[in-house]
Amino acid sequence: MELLRVEDLCKTYGRGENAVKALDHVSFTVEKGEFLAIIGPSGSGKSTLLHILGGVDRPTGGHVYLDGQDVYAQNEDQLAIFRRRQVGLIYQFYNLIPVLNVVENITLPVLMDGRTVNQERLRELMETLGLRGRERHLPNQLSGGQQQRVSIGRALMNAPALVLADEPTGNLDSKNSQEIVELLKLSHRKYGQTLIVITHDESIALQADRVLTIEDGTITRDEVIRR
Repeated sequence: MELLRVEDLCKTYGRGENAVKALDHVSFTVEKGEFLAIIGPSGSGKSTLLHILGGVDRPTGGHVYLDGQDVYAQNEDQLAIFRRRQVGLIYQFYNLIPVLNVVENITLPVLMDGRTVNQERLRELMETLGLRGRERHLPNQLSGGQQQRVSIGRALMNAPALVLADEPTGNLDSKNSQEIVELLKLSHRKYGQTLIVITHDESIALQADRVLTIEDGTITRDEVIRR
């Protein structure tokens, strides 16, 4: 079943002589529960694409449909709700709130939405992510790998339709990198998440169901990984 459809997506920054075309008529679909990796050189448009998929940056042209909904037909208030409820974003540098502890950082999207925290889901996530016993720790009391686990927990707390990870292991050593990849794969299997990961690491990309290669703002290859 199709979850995500991207049609003729374009993004241009600047105008006239200073215009830079980051995305050039990009189109693809993603099935519900699929694990998709997006690879490409620096400046190819990968992060721009991810931000548009997550409702963070508006496209210049084209459409993004999530579960049949035209994402950018929404106004800014609707788009903010969409980001909190439908998308889980995981960044390379964690983006945790330094004055909030582990539990507060993980539950922040739920609380910002004015909803009650599902304590059972919180307990399950803390257990799955190996964060039990660190509930009251602040980010500066955690290792890089632990901080990324908190970031994953925050992304999953609202049970979003789509999880987007932008170089989630780029700031970690090889051991922590593989642990984070395994956690993402576990959440993908356990919760049926649809997962899109941007990575420079080919070994991570090859663990996905499918790999898109993007160069100069266009998709140059769409490959299903055979196992």
